Amino acid sequence: MSGSGLRTRFNGAVGRKQIKPNPHHGPTNPDPAQPPADGVQRFGSMIELKPHKENLYRQLHANVWPEVVAAIKNAHIRNYNIYLAEVEGKKYLFSFMEYTGDDLEKDMASIAADPTTRDKWWPITNNCQRRLPGTPTGEQWKPLERLMFIE
Repeated sequence: MSGSGLRTRFNGAVGRKQIKPNPHHGPTNPDPAQPPADGVQRFGSMIELKPHKENLYRQLHANVWPEVVAAIKNAHIRNYNIYLAEVEGKKYLFSFMEYTGDDLEKDMASIAADPTTRDKWWPITNNCQRRLPGTPTGEQWKPLERLMFIE
């Protein structure tokens, strides 16, 4: 679990005009501006994995440090997953998490305030990653737009 993926913001890229298609919301794609019916917010994000850091990244995530796991769980995050895919010779990480708290900003700040996560885990994992174009300023992982949800 790379904590950097947890610092999700809801703004777009700064400094250039983005053309976005009109979102289509319905029963299988709820409007993200509306509170979720089950009280669970879901987030996806992605980042590139540096090829020479893949082995280290895999080792770290095979046995995530207990302090990092505790910080994530204490921030009301559950079902946190990171997936790896290779596309045209590059490796990308895709994360998914569920948030069950009622103050996302406060809970994400609590993870960032955890000394083990902030001072030890993130410096190592961030060095394994390459930010993608369009990632919001101050963020490590690029947020993904959800297009479908079926429970």
